[in-house]
Amino acid sequence: MTNKKNSNQSFLATIALIVTLVGAVGSLYFMFSAGRKQNSTILLALFTAWTLSPFVGLFISNKISTRWTASARASIYWLMIVLTISSLVAYSGAFNTHETKNAFMFLIFPLISWLIIVIVFLIARKISIKNLNS
Repeated sequence: MTNKKNSNQSFLATIALIVTLVGAVGSLYFMFSAGRKQNSTILLALFTAWTLSPFVGLFISNKISTRWTASARASIYWLMIVLTISSLVAYSGAFNTHETKNAFMFLIFPLISWLIIVIVFLIARKISIKNLNS
């Protein structure tokens, strides 16, 4: 049974990493499509860094969580999958109205993502430490 759990955990980890990587590339695609009329290289560079920053945070969270309990790591994997899919939906323009500026989602979604990443990371870490000390 433990071997099957490890196999499932490993599969989930692999899927989470692949989804996050593809999501980062897809997010950049949507960002560059939305900013195709933008002439400022500096502004595009800042948007690129800001758009990619949650994905970097997810990869770092994944790396830090390697010594955590399986359930805590699984929460990070699911966070990676859910945030990545949510970002692709948000960046695709699915939630935009006629009044929404192109840049709005690329400004607000990374901020929301960072808040969620920090909250889930801290909760998972606390639970993992508690379980490891018990």
